[in-house]
Amino acid sequence: MTRLVLARHGETVWHAENRYAGVTDVELTPRGHEQAGRLAAWSAAAGLDAVWTSTLSRARITAEASARAAGVEPRVDARLCELDFGRGEGLTSAEMHERFPEARAAFEADPAAHPLPGGEDPGRAAARFTAALGDIAAAHPGGRVLVVAHTTAIRLALCGLIGVPLGSYRRLFPRLDNCAVTELRLDGGQVAILQFNSPIGAVR
Repeated sequence: MTRLVLARHGETVWHAENRYAGVTDVELTPRGHEQAGRLAAWSAAAGLDAVWTSTLSRARITAEASARAAGVEPRVDARLCELDFGRGEGLTSAEMHERFPEARAAFEADPAAHPLPGGEDPGRAAARFTAALGDIAAAHPGGRVLVVAHTTAIRLALCGLIGVPLGSYRRLFPRLDNCAVTELRLDGGQVAILQFNSPIGAVR
């Protein structure tokens, strides 16, 4: 049995403006650095055996602070990166409605069947992310591991792990706050969600 604590990175300059940041490398805001610091303070006493992160700098910087606090070296896996939003990168929802209204409406109706124009297939994103989680769990049997990643990738993976349609991720998991945590227990092929989107002060 392995416990995986999934955390979204700290706030970025695009997220502060509600812009879609997928594979674009976007800097953390001062608030984002503060959030990473709070996650690190939690990590110091969380009994972590490892810290893993995506390759994108907003996740790496967030994870590095927690790794230092936990006394471990951060480990990187590109499969933990965010979904590529294609032509939606850097845009707000309103701007997408102006530039490609039909595609945006289709995305809102079923984001798994209708990814944003030029974007990554959500099924492939969910598959790579869950495969990474499986490998991480196998590398740390019986341990507790922090995985710092991204909101859409995490929500897609959660749908895949609990066996619900990927297109439901925006409805079932409407938000994932910066540096809030979601903890999973992986026991063979069984998955349990122990907590979801918990603020650091409330995390056990």
